[in-house]
Amino acid sequence: MYQLPDLTQPVWFFAATVIVFMVVAGRYFLAAGLFYAVFYVWYPQKWKQRKINSRNYNKHQFRKEVKWSCITALIFAVSGTLTAILWQKGYTKLYTEVADYPVWWLPVSLAIALVLHETYYYWLHRWMHHPKVFKIVHKVHHDSNITSPWTAFSFHPLEGVIQALFLPALLMVLPMHLYVLVIQLTIMTISSVINHLDIEIYPRNFYKHFVGRWLIGATHHSLHHKQFKYNYGLYFTFWDKWKRTESPLYPKLFQEKTNAEQLSPVVLPEVEECDATTAQ
Repeated sequence: MYQLPDLTQPVWFFAATVIVFMVVAGRYFLAAGLFYAVFYVWYPQKWKQRKINSRNYNKHQFRKEVKWSCITALIFAVSGTLTAILWQKGYTKLYTEVADYPVWWLPVSLAIALVLHETYYYWLHRWMHHPKVFKIVHKVHHDSNITSPWTAFSFHPLEGVIQALFLPALLMVLPMHLYVLVIQLTIMTISSVINHLDIEIYPRNFYKHFVGRWLIGATHHSLHHKQFKYNYGLYFTFWDKWKRTESPLYPKLFQEKTNAEQLSPVVLPEVEECDATTAQ
C-alpha cells in the first residue's frame, strides 16, 4: 500500500487536512444535496403527505446550516489528520490488510463500532441538553427547529470537537479495517441526513417492524427538535427505549405520516426559540 508522508510535518499536515476536508465536505454536500433535490425539488408533491412539519423554513436557515456544517467538516478534517498521525506512530489498531484478522471480523467490528458510537452519542446528547451546557454547546444545532438535510452537520464548533473525539479514541482500542471505517463514516453521514430530512421515508408500520423499531428516522428525530427531552439517539432507538426517553407521540405521528388514510393529526409543540430551560 502507498506509504503516506510524515504528517507531522506542517506542509503535509496542512495538505492532508485540506484533502480530508474536501472528502468530508464533499460527502456532506453530495448526501444532503441529493436528498434535498429528490424530496424538496424534484418530487415535493409525492412526499407532501410525509412532510412532518407544515411551517416554512426560516429565510436564512439553509445558509446558516451550510456555514456551520463547513466548520464541522474542517474540525472533522483536523481530527482525521490527527488520527492518521496516531496510525503512523502505531497508536491505533486501524489495519489495511484484510488477512490481518478473520474475514468475519469485518462486519462484527462495524456492528461494535456502531453500537459504541450510539452509546457515546446518546449520553453525550443528554449531557448537552443540561441547561448550563445547552446554550454554549448544542443550541446552534437546535436553532434548526424544523430540520432539513442541511442540518446534518450543523453544530457549534465545541460540539463538533466533542463529536470528533470518538473515532480516534475508538481506533486506539478496536481493530478496524480502513474500508470498514469508511463504511461507518458513510453510514453516519447518510443516517444523519435521513434523520434530519423532516420527511418520513420509511414504509408504513416500519416503526414496529422487528428491524425498523430499532432504527431512527425523520419522524423520530423531528420530535427531538420539537420536544427536546425525548429521542436522543443517533442510529438506533435501544437507549431511548431502555431509558424511557422515547417520545410517546412517536408511534401515532409515524402512523399519521405514512398512512394513506387521513388520521386525526398529531399536534406538534411549537418551538419558536431554543430555550435552555426546556432542554433537560
